[in-house]
This record gives sequence, structure tokens and C-alpha cells, in this order.
Amino acid sequence: MLSVVTRHFMRQSANISPIMKAAEKTAAMLGRRQAQPGRMFAQQNSLANLPVPPLQQTLYKYLLALKPILSTEDYEATQAIVSEFGKPGGYGEKLQMGLILRSQKMENWLSDWWLDKAYLEFRSPVVMHVSPGVVFPRENYRGVEGQLDFASRLIAGVVDFKQLIDSNSLPVDYMSGQPLCMDQYYKILSSCRVPGVKKDSVVLYPPNKPDAPRHIIVAYNNHLFSLDVYDSNRKPLPLTELHSQLKRIVAESPFPAIPLNILTSEHRNVWGKIYKKMSKDKINRASFEEIKRSIFMVCLDKPVYSEETDHIENFAHHCAKQALYGGGSTANSCNRWFDKTLQFIVGADGDIGLQYEHCTAEGPPITALIDHSLHYAHNTPLDSRQTLSIERSAPKRLEFNLDRATLEVIDDAKCNIDSLGNDVQICCFSFEPFGKDLPKSQRISPDAFIQLAIQLAFFKIYGHSTATYESASLRKYKFGRTDTIRSATIESDSFVRIMMDQTKKPSEKAHQMRKAIQAHRENTNAAINGDAIDRHLLGLKLVAIEQGTNVPDIFMDTSYQTSVHFRLSTSQVPAKHDVTMLFGPVVPDGYGICYNPQEDHINFGVTAFNTARETDSQKFGQKLAESLLDMQYVLSKVPPQAKL
Repeated sequence: MLSVVTRHFMRQSANISPIMKAAEKTAAMLGRRQAQPGRMFAQQNSLANLPVPPLQQTLYKYLLALKPILSTEDYEATQAIVSEFGKPGGYGEKLQMGLILRSQKMENWLSDWWLDKAYLEFRSPVVMHVSPGVVFPRENYRGVEGQLDFASRLIAGVVDFKQLIDSNSLPVDYMSGQPLCMDQYYKILSSCRVPGVKKDSVVLYPPNKPDAPRHIIVAYNNHLFSLDVYDSNRKPLPLTELHSQLKRIVAESPFPAIPLNILTSEHRNVWGKIYKKMSKDKINRASFEEIKRSIFMVCLDKPVYSEETDHIENFAHHCAKQALYGGGSTANSCNRWFDKTLQFIVGADGDIGLQYEHCTAEGPPITALIDHSLHYAHNTPLDSRQTLSIERSAPKRLEFNLDRATLEVIDDAKCNIDSLGNDVQICCFSFEPFGKDLPKSQRISPDAFIQLAIQLAFFKIYGHSTATYESASLRKYKFGRTDTIRSATIESDSFVRIMMDQTKKPSEKAHQMRKAIQAHRENTNAAINGDAIDRHLLGLKLVAIEQGTNVPDIFMDTSYQTSVHFRLSTSQVPAKHDVTMLFGPVVPDGYGICYNPQEDHINFGVTAFNTARETDSQKFGQKLAESLLDMQYVLSKVPPQAKL
């Protein structure tokens, strides 16, 4: 176990008309709605379109990224391929011109492509492979009554956040003093992924329509209920009314339903075919529509954890499984609808969390909603629980007609989710010796410091560097999503090697650490400013495909496959509350690593697959904690320097 780490998940804790035409054109696919003037979009006019980086710049950076992860022989062979691709008047320049022409016609040349290629055309299950889970601090209630009380407070908190979105009252997000695109906030509520036979789609139901959704979906005992959270005057229901309605749902569902919901965890083609067939039935079609139109979902989970039979330090692991995939078919995986954008999980043992389907938004808007909702849930005044005289609807159970073939696929899906759950290794822990205050006291970027520790941990286990993905926000551009910070650099590779050399002095190690951190900062700045390499290369490849020409040799090269085989897929998701996000690895022999730096500790979620003998999330967690302490020791031996 992690000797230097204590698990502690018990802790409480302006007019924008220029963008409207583009929003209308892509609304059907992306779920964008016309934004209205207000505080939330006060800076939207100032946002630039996503640029296309210079071709030679990207090719140069591509070779730099390859150097620490390739053999000398492979690197030299790839140099020749890259040189041929980038020569004047060559294939690369023709594709570059095609990408520039696309960018001149669109406010964001990447976003539509990225939605399709990264998400909607991805056919593996969204569980583990797409959707992150978020573990909240454990609440101090136990039992159904406390569960329903907190669930009602959490629902009210999310509805309160929705009011800010609907009225365009959210303050504009900023990064390094620059305003960010707020479009993603419109996609996290009243949205849903819809399965297709070959490609999925996304639907969004904007709040400015007369028939805007007033309901959420509540899952209990595998049953799904539609519950209005607004009264007939579109005023949010008071807490006592929410509590009363949730109590009614529980009373009406004493026995588990046939777990149709588990089909949402299946391979997308399988689920797409069943969905298409089931939708021919008007009862099924109406229930599907109710789910898609719902504002969000709340999963009231049955208790599956016992402190009497399991050690309390394993509670974090239990919560992580519930958030990531529901814990299995005999736990709460059947009490989910994995296509829904937001599923808040409220367990009977104080275990709270969230799972979100990733195609609509990145982590920051989600964490903003989490922080607001938890604060609301913990600080709602008691007098707001008074019952008012309102016109309301009773919860409506969603019905489905299932044939024998569908029942057989449900049984298969239960086996598949159990196999997937058994395959994932989860190491969810809090590193407590220090938090982001330590690197900040040394004038070092906490994110760069943690990323370097991840590189050191990997090197300690495997003896070499590997392709590493860190998510970088492109939200300084209109409709921006993400690009890649490549954390494995020439400088980081030199650092991990010198750290393992016992003959080197702390001053030498600290010097190389700072060089590696500076390189990471430069890569980060390049990525958030649209000058990273991965999305640009993808764009060039997709231009070739759309033009019907041969895919260039640069993308057929084994070195390119190595460069995108991200054994380390990482993301910083900072939140004010003491939460931990986690997601599955993106390659079979890789790790998924998410972290939330707090002032005096750092929360980590590390995942790996059991089917890969060479990976071990627990071992990686141990080496990561050890690496952080090694770096702390080195810094303690040298004085602080300039800010990095």
C-alpha cells in the first residue's frame, strides 16, 4: 500500500451577434444554442478563431516530441519522412493550404472534426473509455433518509447553477488574464448522447424555448422516473417538495426493475441497433425522449459497502468504482444511463459522486458546476425547506417494452460490464505530505511539478520515457476544446535520468528539474495558444482523407503510431472542493492519471488494466508518491530561483 500516503476521502469540505450564425449552422450536431447578451458572453466578441499553426513549426516540434521516446535508428528514419512531407511545394504544403481554407470558412476548424473523431465515431463503450467519474468528499449521513435529504439539496444546487446559465449570469471564465469561450456551459445540462448504428449524435434542449425541459431523471433500483424540478410557473421546487417526491419514488420501487439501463454501457454499435429497434415502439420512444430531454440525472444508489466487512481505507476505492462504472451489475451499474451528460450519484452510505459523458464538455465547466452545487447543498438555509402552495406533477415512471432478444442482450451486457470492471485497476489516493503550496513557494508551476513527478514515476518502473498526453484548454478561442501538452520532453528525459544517478548532486538535479519545468511551461503556453502539434497533424490527415487522396507517409510511419500511443494519459482538474476525478487508460498498456492539487495535499486517480501484465496502478501510485518526495528533497537543498 502507499506508505507515504493517507487515504482521506472522509474530509468535508455585450452583444454576441457575430457568433450567432455559426451557432445556428452547427446547432443540430453540436447542440450550440444562440447566445443572448449578458454577463456570461460579455467577452465573446473578443475571442479569436482557432488559428492554423505554421507547417514547418509543427514538423519541427513533432521531431522534438519524438526524440525522447524513439530509438536513434527510428528517429533518423522518421526525420527523412518528415523532411519529405514538409519540402517546399510538397504534399504537406498542399494539405496545409486545404486546412487554411477550411479555417477561413469556419470560426473553429477543429471542433466539428474533434467531436466526430474523438467521440461520436468512437465505438467502444463510453464506460471507462470515454466517461470520467468524479468522487466527492464523503457525507456524514447514513441511511435512506439522509440520502434523500442530501439528494434534494444537491438537486436544488444544480438547478440553482442552471438558473445562472439560463439567465446568462455566470461570470466569464479567465485564464492568464484572457477571457474564455463559455459555450460549453450550454452543453452540460439538458443534453444527451444518442446511440447510432455507425455513429452517435448529441441532442440539446435549450432553456429559451417554450417547451424547455422542466424535469430530471431519477434512477432507483434500476427504475427510471421523470421528476419535475420546476413548478408550473417555472420556479424551482422547494427542498421539502423535492424530498417528498424522492421519498415517493423510493416507496414505489421496492424491487429491482429489469436492467434495460445497462445497455447504455455496451459497444456503441450493439446499443445503437437495439435503440433503433426499440424506438419503433411508441412507449419506448416516449421514454427515450424523456431521458434525452431531462436536465440531468440523479442515481439513488443502494448500499453495497459495509464497514463491518471491509476496512475503512478501502472506501475511496469503493467510491471510485461507483463513480467510474457503477461497481458492476450486482452493485449499481444497472442504476445508470451512461449516455446522459450528467449523472449525480448519491449513495446510502454517504458516498457521493458524478459521472459525465465527455463529448459535450471538458472538465472545467463540470467542476464549476460541482463546486457551486456542493456549496449550495452544504449551505442551504433551513427556511428554504418550507413547503409552498404549488401546482406540481407526480413523478412518472418510465416504461419500456422489451422482447426476448433484448432481454438476452441485457444479460450479455451485465456480463460485459462485470468483465470491464474486473479488468480495471483503480488507485484513488490523496498525497498528503504537501500540496501545491510547496512548488508555489519555490516559484514553480504546480502542474509542471506534478507532470514531472509522473515522468519520474514511469521511468522508475520502466527505465524509459513514453508518449504522454496532458489535456490543454483551447477555450481562449471560439468553441475551443482541447489540444495536447506533450509532457515527455528532451528535458524531462534528461531530468529523470539524472534523478536516478546517485553520483549527481542535488544542485545538479535541481538545475535539470528547472530546465524540464521550463520546457513544460513553454509547451503549455504553446498548446493553449493554438501552437501545439497534435490537433494540427490530425487536421492535415483529415484534409487528405476528405480530398480522397492517399494518407501521407508521415501518418503511416510506425513512429507516428508510437507518438500517439499515450501510455500516460493525464489531466489536471482543479476544484475548490476536495474531489477526485478519474478515467480509464486510453491504450491497453497505459495509465489514466487525473489530479486535483489542493493547498496542502494532492488528490490522484490512477487507473490501469489487469489484462496488461506490465501495468499496475497501485505500484504507479507508490512510485508517484515517492517521486514527489524525491523532488521535494532536491528542492529543499537549493534556494528558490526565478518563477517557472
